[in-house]
Amino acid sequence: MRKIFLLGLSIIALISCKVTKEATFVAKETYWQQHVDYTMDVDVDIEKYQYKGKQTLVYTNNSPDKLDKVFYHLYFNAFQPGSQMDIRSLNIKDPSKKIGDRISKLKPNEIGYIKVNSLKQNGVAVAHETVGTILEVKLNQPIKAGETVTLEMNFDAQVPVQIRRSGRENKEGIALSMSQWYPKLAEYDFQGWHTPPYIAREFQGVWGDFDVTIHIDKNYTIGGSGYLQNPQEIGHGYQDVSKDLNLPNGDKLTWHFKAPKVHDFMWAADDEYNHDVLKMENGIDLHFLYKKNLEEKYLKNWKDLQPKTAELMTYFSENIGQYPYKQYSVIQGGDGGMEYAMSTLITGKRKFSSLFGVTAHEMAHTWFQFLLASNESLHPWMDEGFTSYISTKASYEIMKKGDKNPNAGPYKGYNRMVKSGAEEVLTTHADRYHTNRGYSFASYGKGSMFLSQLEYVIGAENVANGLKKYFTDFSFKHPTPNDVIRSMEKVSGIHLGWYLNEWTQTLHTIDYGIKSVVGNKITLERISQMPMPIDVEVTYFDGSKESFNIPLEIMRGSKPTIATILKDWGWAYPTYSFNVSKKVKSVAIDKSLLMADVNLENNFFEVK
Repeated sequence: MRKIFLLGLSIIALISCKVTKEATFVAKETYWQQHVDYTMDVDVDIEKYQYKGKQTLVYTNNSPDKLDKVFYHLYFNAFQPGSQMDIRSLNIKDPSKKIGDRISKLKPNEIGYIKVNSLKQNGVAVAHETVGTILEVKLNQPIKAGETVTLEMNFDAQVPVQIRRSGRENKEGIALSMSQWYPKLAEYDFQGWHTPPYIAREFQGVWGDFDVTIHIDKNYTIGGSGYLQNPQEIGHGYQDVSKDLNLPNGDKLTWHFKAPKVHDFMWAADDEYNHDVLKMENGIDLHFLYKKNLEEKYLKNWKDLQPKTAELMTYFSENIGQYPYKQYSVIQGGDGGMEYAMSTLITGKRKFSSLFGVTAHEMAHTWFQFLLASNESLHPWMDEGFTSYISTKASYEIMKKGDKNPNAGPYKGYNRMVKSGAEEVLTTHADRYHTNRGYSFASYGKGSMFLSQLEYVIGAENVANGLKKYFTDFSFKHPTPNDVIRSMEKVSGIHLGWYLNEWTQTLHTIDYGIKSVVGNKITLERISQMPMPIDVEVTYFDGSKESFNIPLEIMRGSKPTIATILKDWGWAYPTYSFNVSKKVKSVAIDKSLLMADVNLENNFFEVK
């Protein structure tokens, strides 16, 4: 019997070992992301603002699924009367001033379009249909898991009048702001295809390499994504001045760019660009392209911006993760400020503080959404919010604005939003917010508060280190909200699922108050729905002060603090009492003001 029993244990051990090994292997293989390589050649007619394009797209299906269809975004089709962007703008309660009714009034030679003339799958014509801003493609042969397919396309396009982000002849006279200009393969991930119609919100792309050739009038300077491969055949400030130029004959130049490991490609062109290059000591080249005919005060601002941009690059690399490319371009263009691969478009007629602030924000997007490529349509707060949080910190340090909380502003806006009743939950798709105001506050304001308030919950140092771990673990991937929280948990040792749920998936608010002080006994109360750890400062009648920290029980830990840590507070209990050693004069909750308490009047109690 003993031999049989031992044999049974051995078999169970072997089975357990096998299951453990398989489980470990599966855990490592659960994440996947698609890969795409673009080769594009476009010929631009600058007089008509039109171009003809050829695209070869090599798509690798790294998913476990068989794909019988693929989809492309044709963003320029949104700039046509009757498009969903047009109708949305005409019907939303608070339309963007940049759009308004402008699309509805576009003439045929002012609209935008991308027309797909032919499409082949591995050399054989394939059926396709354009539906608004989406090209629907029914494949001849499904793409099996692990397979690669080549899709070849010819297309014609027209650049729309500058209305939103992309376009021609913007308000500052930039000829071409070419973002979202090419047929762009839609993302397919663990949630399936992401094919929302374009209504001027956010973007998402598939990681890959871009090889882009642009034929354009020789007087035009181009800046944007990618490394120029033929600078001696171009000039325009890209050439090695120690070598001779080899300019071709003819009216056009052929610009050849390569952008490795990106998920988008933007370019801008104008025949009056200044092109300055600042070479950083770490080998990164910063390119600045802006109008030569700007007023002197604006030209000075663009010059003064350049060393500050280098400081921003250093700050973000040190506080999030090292910038992985060798080039970044700040380009006058677009309709405000918008981030793209290795570059940004910003309008240039600004005060220096505004020019610097927009550059700080758009450059920070290189880390939060570009390198950490979250789905900014589903989770715009991970993109705009985190960018606002870190760019504000960078601005305060670089511009020496003092040591006050740089992210205090959104808290006031949050209270106004809560009182107005117009707040919407952060899980709302970017396109589906009822108002532009609701979208903007949620994405920028409440999104930035996610991190600044987290400093209150787990400590500023843990948040700082958590961001670095988040970058290390998820750069060049497509992270989700849970990935952010897990990075913070691994650094802090504190459980944070409750925080993600309450702040992003509900409209629960925070309201704690001091219910009573009787002798040496202090009683606090949770009045609103969202639970939080509580920092308390007690002032005694002898003039001394004592700080206490009350962790939430579901945190299973507490932040680093010099305060006295008290017993956990279970979230279901509406009140919490504790005793102090001396006679109490006053009690204050959260003097840091990092907790988004909607009623500060009950956060201070003075014994009379």
